[in-house]
Amino acid sequence: MARQLFELCGADPARLFSPYCWRTRMALAHKGLEHETLPWRFTEKDRIAFAGSDKVPVLVDGDRVVADSWAIAEYLEDTYPDAPSLFGGAGGRALCRFLGHWTDSVVQAGIVGFVVADIATHLGPEDHAYFIASREKRFGKPLAEVVAGREERVAEFRRALYPLRTTLKERPFLGGPAPTYADYTVFGAFQWARCVSNFTLLEPDDVVHAWRARMLDLFGGMAREVPAQEAA
Repeated sequence: MARQLFELCGADPARLFSPYCWRTRMALAHKGLEHETLPWRFTEKDRIAFAGSDKVPVLVDGDRVVADSWAIAEYLEDTYPDAPSLFGGAGGRALCRFLGHWTDSVVQAGIVGFVVADIATHLGPEDHAYFIASREKRFGKPLAEVVAGREERVAEFRRALYPLRTTLKERPFLGGPAPTYADYTVFGAFQWARCVSNFTLLEPDDVVHAWRARMLDLFGGMAREVPAQEAA
């Protein structure tokens, strides 16, 4: 069986926008492992029930099925040790895990308040209804209220990126001279926003903006090729 990756998409199957799927997509490219993309939508939970998960990414690699982006990263590192390392050793693995928690709780938690209403515009009818109902239940208010005032609030988000910005002033990637899974983890959040919203998260003179451009250039510009709302 060919290697397959279930990835979240919108009504357009080419619009791949899950931050977690992007972590995995970049990790596979880093390892030089080809795969077939299987576009998956919010209401197609039955298609991945075999993986014991109701969320993507789900990787099928021969007779192995792995769900969850972190579990997939560890699987790829341990199963393909002769391919370029995602972590650069045990210490790097631990730091990538920490960075994943920071990204989830600071970067993605901040971004969602700017772009969540825009996601719905890229979904088909069934997914649209599901997404609106589930997200408004999660936030406890209409999505229009979730994103209200984002032009004023974005300055605070940019300040929260200080650790990222300071690190990238010293080196081109979080991994040093070349990217590691640390970069793919954070990049996934910004690529998610870029694919669904034209709201400007990063100012052009920000070193984080320049880093994102370098990430978009990786692997032959793979991340640039998908439909996106915000320019690089």
